[in-house]
Amino acid sequence: MLFLAYIVLRGSYPEAFHEASKHLDPMMGGVNTVVLICSSFSMAMAVQMTKENRRKIASLLLVFTLLCAAGFMVVKFMEYSHKIHDGLLPGKYFTNKEIHDPKAALFFSIYFMMTGVHGIHVLVGMGLITWVLFKTLRNKVGSDYYTPTELTGLYWHLVDLVWIFLFPL
Repeated sequence: MLFLAYIVLRGSYPEAFHEASKHLDPMMGGVNTVVLICSSFSMAMAVQMTKENRRKIASLLLVFTLLCAAGFMVVKFMEYSHKIHDGLLPGKYFTNKEIHDPKAALFFSIYFMMTGVHGIHVLVGMGLITWVLFKTLRNKVGSDYYTPTELTGLYWHLVDLVWIFLFPL
């Protein structure tokens, strides 16, 4: 629904969205994209290592995945902080004087909504990865039972895939 809302709003106010989008930092978004792709690879490898009963390596890969997720959130925090400082906030809280189109606040409303919901899903993923890490460290998963690791991996890949569509917008 959020992607559909973005498409409708962008089609309705193309000039405002174009002007507002110039205030995004493609470098930070690019870094976050690379971080999530690396985390997706490490998660896939953690699933494979779990299937092969290589729990120590799986644990290290899960920790790396968590570090990538935390890095993603740190970059997103820095992005949000910069936007808040510049008054690039949703709705009536939009106070930026550089952007003259009054509909630009809509862009930041949908931006914060879409990236915020994605951020919540990253946090949920971090919780699931932590849970699987503890199961791995306690030898509760392995070649005979790897369903929690595999399902968590699928969830994490979905979160990453959503970002791949969200970033270009």
